[in-house]
Amino acid sequence: MSSILPLFPLQLVAFPGEKLNLHIFEPRYKQLIIECEKDNKPFGIPYVEDNKPKPIGTEVELLAIRKIYPDGKMDISTIGKSTFKIQNFYKRLENRLYPGGEIIRQEIDLEGDIVLYSKIRDKIAELYSFMHIDKDPPDLNDGFTCFDIAHKIGLASQQEYELLTLETEELRQEYLINHLDKFIPAVKEMENLRKKIQMNGHFKNVIPPSL
Repeated sequence: MSSILPLFPLQLVAFPGEKLNLHIFEPRYKQLIIECEKDNKPFGIPYVEDNKPKPIGTEVELLAIRKIYPDGKMDISTIGKSTFKIQNFYKRLENRLYPGGEIIRQEIDLEGDIVLYSKIRDKIAELYSFMHIDKDPPDLNDGFTCFDIAHKIGLASQQEYELLTLETEELRQEYLINHLDKFIPAVKEMENLRKKIQMNGHFKNVIPPSL
């Protein structure tokens, strides 16, 4: 069943379960946030590419307006709840400054394979090691999903959007594994290049080949 949802298109991908802080400064979106707080209603964040909103987005709940500035700008905190598909996009809802859409909410499958989660964790540990990131890989506790790490493993925005569109958690797990299988060798190559650049001008201990 379709419904009308206020929309806040952005050039970023918001994920279900993600806490997202936003600075609101445009009049149309100040109106949107004020009305969402007043009526205790959610709004949607579709990813924008080439100045066009993509069809799949994330419905978010307004947690709080953290600060209102003298000029009406505000800082807000939100959390992603579920995904939706836009049936019709409206640049302005009736009698409103902000856009909206006729949307269909989607069911989200979050049941992943624990073996695949372990594989993802091992690959992230390897990635962090090569990137010299002093941080533990994600804890595979209850409730962990691919969405929890999607912003932290070098995905481009288009790849994050592709991840959002996948219908099952196992498909998302496989997507992240395939990404890491390609990304980690690229990071290794960049690290080797960095070392070569640092060695430029230094004395090199080079073993000549046996010819």
